[in-house]
Amino acid sequence: MKYVIEIELNEEEKGIVINSLTDFRNKMLSEDIDTEVVDRLLLKILDAPEKKRMFPRKYADAR
Repeated sequence: MKYVIEIELNEEEKGIVINSLTDFRNKMLSEDIDTEVVDRLLLKILDAPEKKRMFPRKYADAR
């Protein structure tokens, strides 16, 4: 079964997630642990399409 989780990140938050996963992957490599799962997750985050909003979120929430 496939689960879909959608989260909204700004550029800073996306960078933190990518850096954290990269650090975790490097730690796994140093301990000779398979990194395939982390690699796939990193690629998903890096390749995720960016959704553009027509108007700022504060106006969308007021509707």
